[in-house]
Amino acid sequence: MDQETNIHELKEKIKKFCEDRDWDQFHSAKELTIALIIETAELLEHFRWKSEKEVKEMFENKAKKEGIEDEMADVLYFLIRIAQRYNIDLSEVLDRKMNKNEQKYPVEKARGSNKKYTEL
Repeated sequence: MDQETNIHELKEKIKKFCEDRDWDQFHSAKELTIALIIETAELLEHFRWKSEKEVKEMFENKAKKEGIEDEMADVLYFLIRIAQRYNIDLSEVLDRKMNKNEQKYPVEKARGSNKKYTEL
């Protein structure tokens, strides 16, 4: 489905969902960002104190994987909602940021390195 859906369609779907419920009044940048952080923490909670083996097993367990997917969907929802409410083109800003990252982390210095970012 990722190959069949674009970000604009997701923005429109979320916009309609929120407008149907009259939620714009509650969805300021501050409130949406707080919600995004909370949902991100809920995603992280699935992995806290887990070994790589345990994480792999979680993704192989249908119910546990679905729980992770639900939290990922919540994170994506709030990120897209912020972009939709404040007219941010996510594709454009991602391209811009990736270009900055290419300059900051050139392949010849960053490839395979686990040095702190400040050392690159």
